[in-house]
Amino acid sequence: AGFIKSPLSQKRLTQDSVELYCEAIGNPIPEIQWWFEGNDPNETYAQLWDGARQDRVKINATYNLHSTSTISIANLTGDDSGMYECRASNDPDRNHLSKSPKVKWIRSQANVFVIERPEIITSFTKDSGKVTLSCNISAPQLTITGHKWIHKEKILEEDSNSGAFTSYTIEGKMEEHSGIYECVFEANPQIKGEMNISVSPQVTAYKKSEHGNEGDTGVLTCKNPSFPAVTTWSWHKSGHGRLDNASGRYIVKSSGNKTELRILKLDIEQDTGDYFCNATNSFGTGSATVSLRVRSRLAALWPFLGIVAEVLVLVTVIFIYEKRRKPDEVPDDDDGGSAPLKSNATNHKDKNVRQRNAN
Repeated sequence: AGFIKSPLSQKRLTQDSVELYCEAIGNPIPEIQWWFEGNDPNETYAQLWDGARQDRVKINATYNLHSTSTISIANLTGDDSGMYECRASNDPDRNHLSKSPKVKWIRSQANVFVIERPEIITSFTKDSGKVTLSCNISAPQLTITGHKWIHKEKILEEDSNSGAFTSYTIEGKMEEHSGIYECVFEANPQIKGEMNISVSPQVTAYKKSEHGNEGDTGVLTCKNPSFPAVTTWSWHKSGHGRLDNASGRYIVKSSGNKTELRILKLDIEQDTGDYFCNATNSFGTGSATVSLRVRSRLAALWPFLGIVAEVLVLVTVIFIYEKRRKPDEVPDDDDGGSAPLKSNATNHKDKNVRQRNAN
């Protein structure tokens, strides 16, 4: 057996988690075990099993072409500091209780240092339309090389200062910038603090005005972009009261910061009006209004009929105009040529008559 990947030594803070990885090859495929030796001089190596240390230890192993194994330890304490050893062997007698293996276990080691987590004091202040967040590490044990501020997985600000204090200023109302903010102190290991900017629900409607056809299903939706999440949603209609699933025609679906009201078989007289979505969390309540207008099923035909009527009027006007501007019929060329001949013959006859009268 031989290692392709060995576990790496790491530093972690108390309450964090750590993961070590080991990979070995051989023919036959070797078995992998994890062993631990604490920092106590009198402590010896002990094998680790999945579920050890009050189920904080998880071991996952796969044996396909070669061996891979991962050990993870959650919610670290100072007692988790020590030497972790990945052992691999494909000797048939490796686990025999009375026989020593012919081929010894090969070993790869990694140190895990668990450092006491320093306390981070957080605070925020509001002044003149601004909110200032601040984090301060008390008695830091690690060398700080910079700071970051993170909100919704987006880095808002970062620097390379080494101080134990950092702050970030939010422009605008607190209601517009609620959520979880992280102040990060760059060190080995990294230290993070959290601040929750919490407000009552700032409810908004996806559309302030909705339209539906009679007999169809109407859908009204509201959301809450603020923090914390809504614990209770409810829908009301002007002049009707609270709407719930028990009525049969109304279906309410709510999850976290979103709610949806479905109205089955829309009715012009009964369902047209204003609807109110109300939200509640631990900091207060909020609401929004959605106006619903129900149209007749024939309403969709009116635009088409209007277009057809316009086309008919336009064709009629064009036809009448063309009919009026058409000129009188013009004689054919043959008829036009004979008329002058007839006129010349008549003139010649009249001339002869005048000559005879003169004589």
